[in-house]
Amino acid sequence: MRRIFVIAAAALIFAGCGSPKTEAEKFADKLLEKMTLREKLGQMSQFRPRSGVVTGPEGFSYNLEDMIKAGEVGSILSLREMEYFEIYQRMAVDSSRLGIPILFAHDIIHGCKVIFPINLGSSCTWDVEATRQSARVAAVEASAMGLAWTFSPMCDISADPRWGRVSEGSGEDPYLAAKLSAAMVEGYQGDDLSDSTTILACVKHFAAYGAPEAGREYNTVDMSERMFRDRYLPVYQAALEAGAATVMSSFNDYDGIPASGNRWLLKTVLRDELGFDGFVVSDYDAVHEMVNHGVAADGADAARLALEAYLDMEMTSGDYINHGEQLVRDGIISEKHIDELCRNILVAKYELGLFEDPFRYGGAERFARETYKPESIALARQIARESMVLLKNEDSVLPLKEGRKVAMIGPFLSDARAMNGTWDGFSEAKRIVTIEQGMKARFPEDAMTFTRGCDAYNHIEGGVEAAVRAARAADVAVLTLGLPGNHSGETTSMTSVELPQAQKELLAAVKATGKPVVVLLVTGRPMALESVDGLMDALLVVWHPGTAGGDAVADLLSGDFSPSGHLTMSFPRCDGQIPIRYNHKSTGRPLNKELDYTQSHKAKKNYLSSYLFTPNTPLYPFGYGLSYTEFAFDGLEVLDPEVGTGEDVRVKVRVSNVGNIKGTTVAQLYIRDMVASTTRPVRELKGFERVSLEPGASAEVVFTITADDMAFCREDMTFAQEPGEFGVWVGESCEADLEGHFIVRE
Repeated sequence: MRRIFVIAAAALIFAGCGSPKTEAEKFADKLLEKMTLREKLGQMSQFRPRSGVVTGPEGFSYNLEDMIKAGEVGSILSLREMEYFEIYQRMAVDSSRLGIPILFAHDIIHGCKVIFPINLGSSCTWDVEATRQSARVAAVEASAMGLAWTFSPMCDISADPRWGRVSEGSGEDPYLAAKLSAAMVEGYQGDDLSDSTTILACVKHFAAYGAPEAGREYNTVDMSERMFRDRYLPVYQAALEAGAATVMSSFNDYDGIPASGNRWLLKTVLRDELGFDGFVVSDYDAVHEMVNHGVAADGADAARLALEAYLDMEMTSGDYINHGEQLVRDGIISEKHIDELCRNILVAKYELGLFEDPFRYGGAERFARETYKPESIALARQIARESMVLLKNEDSVLPLKEGRKVAMIGPFLSDARAMNGTWDGFSEAKRIVTIEQGMKARFPEDAMTFTRGCDAYNHIEGGVEAAVRAARAADVAVLTLGLPGNHSGETTSMTSVELPQAQKELLAAVKATGKPVVVLLVTGRPMALESVDGLMDALLVVWHPGTAGGDAVADLLSGDFSPSGHLTMSFPRCDGQIPIRYNHKSTGRPLNKELDYTQSHKAKKNYLSSYLFTPNTPLYPFGYGLSYTEFAFDGLEVLDPEVGTGEDVRVKVRVSNVGNIKGTTVAQLYIRDMVASTTRPVRELKGFERVSLEPGASAEVVFTITADDMAFCREDMTFAQEPGEFGVWVGESCEADLEGHFIVRE
């Protein structure tokens, strides 16, 4: 597997030193000598069958089979009928002039057949190894179907839950997202791409796609280069350092240039600075959409911009195959440049072993053997329950006590699609365990009643009344509230992330019965819950938990397991706080945390960075999560209170389970550079560890803060560490108050 050079200077030095070519590169060069210009452009083009998943315009009209036979299809997207993997591959190998195999791709985002929780949910486990294992399962299943390429991991961080695609990422923090994204790459690609159970990973969406204005899908991204390098670039870089073979350009423009035609992004940063030597694919129709952006006059102009920006493969729009030959004939693009881009794609196919055996992926026997393995479903169940975040549990209403009668209420009780959420691969509805099924499998039948109450957005006749009757007849009411599974992911931007009104009214009516109310929040994004928080005695965020979601819910409600998830995105109080993030800057007039914001405006303005009627803080902060037991942190010791630049700092802390049951928490370490050449965040996550303890037990955790952890985009735009004083905090969320300090000397 090819690796990138991390340091920009090294990439530039080695690029020109004439290093020996690999066997894959030698093979590609020989093949290029035999290829016509049109065949090269065909390898640089990805198309979908008419039955495939559509995520954009239809584009130009074409006959896919004729193009395959002509050697004009390098990759096929979103093929769903298994038999066609072999049919189309056979067509390419046997009927085209050179027999170059096709690269089959699909959006395997959080599982293929076995579906894991949405990525945002999985990130709340803070479990790097489990994340790697889930990607490994997805790769094994996808390759068994015939796929060799997935468009994952999504490395876009975001602090705006209005943007639906937060469900596909790892939250708002670059440090955690970097660890999890790298783990996914390792899970997909393994140690050897020629292993037929591995698939190509794709780092997306390059770049800064997670910061669209107003949280609106496909919208403009406008940020400084410093912010980009400091907060957004590190996640992509971590996935590249893990060996990701491909990158996807994003839909948005950056600094006024659409990413698919942005030479600075795709050449200067990605290839020259980061040393990436794989291939870049555009997002769906993104090359031709540069005409809509207003930077290209037509398809030919769009193809020119993308080719000049070093974009190797375009997805679906056909501008390369339709206009590339003319661009070369007119001397606008050189064939040597086309060779350079096409070579990257041929090398990837060689490294996958497709030239050696084009049919190494898929097959009925392998599919039956490798999909829906019991151990894969068990892993999905484990990750689902560890992803769920307990945000509230007044009077220990959870776990449900034995012998209590439970009224199960809400629109998502038997909704299989709500379990999976967005991008559910090749899931089968009959394999999904709904919340109702999971509860029935765990609890006595006579202990529960089930009633819908309302739809996701609308009342149903007699629904509220039936829910109230059920609650009155029970000891506790459990409500499944939130958002439908297809209201997360691409094209699901929202102007409000509050609960729909019909659900608010259902919740209020059930609460009025006086019975304890537990809310299971089914969602693909953080939601603004302050207006209804007082109506909940307990709140468990279950996300869209995947194939085994219903069983995982029952695992936690029964007390068979204790919740251990911790938020990776802040939950705002109201829509007006969005975007909201824990790692914000302090500003010149920061709000004193001791100030009572409700009193500060009565006499006069406070002239601080605050709202008139709402606190600055989220309702539930980044890193927060409760358990059925309690943990205490003490004994924080900075083992290296004074170091030189480039040296590590170790921080020790003791974690104790002071409750009466076994549990798991996430110990989190945050730092702050107190004085720097540019403004720095008030806190930054720089270490975490899952800690499982029996009642009364303690464990010592030692964190190591490296020089790279302290580096940032400095005033001179170099990315490095600066000497000075640092604050350090350790605890169970970004609001940890166990504090220490250290100094870095020059």
